[in-house]
Amino acid sequence: MSRLFGTDGVRGMANADLTPELALSLAAAAARVLAEHDTTHRPIAVVGRDPRASGEMLEAAVTAGLTAAGADVLRLGVLPTPAVAFLVAELGADLGVMISASHNPMPDNGIKFFAKGGLKLSDELENEIESRLGETEGRPTGAGVGRVSDVPDAVNRYIDHLLLSTPHDLHGLRIVVDCANGAASTTAPQAYRRAGAEVIAIHADPTGLNINDGVGSTHLDVLQAAVLEHGADLGIAHDGDADRCLAVDGTGAEVDGDQIMAVLALALKDAGELKDDTLVATVMSNLGLHLAMKEYGVRLLTTAVGDRYVVEELRSGGYSLGGEQSGHVILPSHATTGDGLLTALRLMARVAATGKSLGELAGVMRRLPQVLINVRVADKAAVAAAETVNKAVAEVTAELGETGRVLLRPSGTEQLVRVMVEAPSHDEAHGAATRLAEVVSAVR
Repeated sequence: MSRLFGTDGVRGMANADLTPELALSLAAAAARVLAEHDTTHRPIAVVGRDPRASGEMLEAAVTAGLTAAGADVLRLGVLPTPAVAFLVAELGADLGVMISASHNPMPDNGIKFFAKGGLKLSDELENEIESRLGETEGRPTGAGVGRVSDVPDAVNRYIDHLLLSTPHDLHGLRIVVDCANGAASTTAPQAYRRAGAEVIAIHADPTGLNINDGVGSTHLDVLQAAVLEHGADLGIAHDGDADRCLAVDGTGAEVDGDQIMAVLALALKDAGELKDDTLVATVMSNLGLHLAMKEYGVRLLTTAVGDRYVVEELRSGGYSLGGEQSGHVILPSHATTGDGLLTALRLMARVAATGKSLGELAGVMRRLPQVLINVRVADKAAVAAAETVNKAVAEVTAELGETGRVLLRPSGTEQLVRVMVEAPSHDEAHGAATRLAEVVSAVR
């Protein structure tokens, strides 16, 4: 049977794949597993969600599962994913549960767990939870059943934390924030206004049905138009659960996760806070980031794709900054996971502190044209071992030299090989990627 947990929790179409029965069973199993790992006290779990309609149903199921297993539940209501991770530690909880499908469309939903301290669960703990699904023996009764209460000041606790982590106020900045009709709809405008910015909030009216619907970080064209319309200094775009942040400068040009990391890395370096002058990113980060960091004396470490791998590298080396091109940025001194609001505040603080435009700051990095082709194959392992593929990759790599890059990456879930090429021009990147894709597809 395939593993239930993916790279970011359990996701699927709500009430079809991700049913209330499954949500209840997952929550109960998680509470049992964590209680058995620490038997010194009755477990406490915090539960948050994004505003999609199915979240109400799944929150009820998760709460029922947790309390049935003997855990007390603190309901946070609608909050960003990183707020839940923060409040696990802030409230001294043993477990955090976030109900969200992030940037996925409204019919989907998901369940993500955080362990004590606000860290994502290890693969071993996730496997243990899966193995305990459906257990009914040993349920507590009477006073052993968990209790439920709400945390009315959850939003303010989180915003207070964000402001303490922001090194410069934002007075003088006019910004537009696209909240994707998601979890940031209340929190982001409040946080940015309290930091001193003039804030124009768009898509901050969630109905439960309109989350990520043509808006947010996956549809930057709407934000780009709003920045120009309002004469704003910059724009910030969040996804449905606000764990990521992309930006738009005052001219309407996109500023992606790689450029955001470049700006923040240099800000931390200037402040003497960039541990070992090192930035952690995934193999998908643009070559332009590698070149820019080299020019400014910053070492770039790369990991496999997925923010959990970035977090692992950050923790193992004690580094200060890491993230993904998609806008997941982690600042371990202030957060245990990607935090879109924290990222935005730090980015805007750099603009305010330097007096430079976001476009000028982001200009330290030039994004090289990147072409990605997904090639369906019969056997990913055969492609990796094929001499013809390895020879073709070596040839293209030699042709591009230091001005380009080649990456072949097998899909983790399908019989696909992703062929990615970066080069000085789009035509060069497209031509090289097409050549390699043909060689990959010919492997039998």
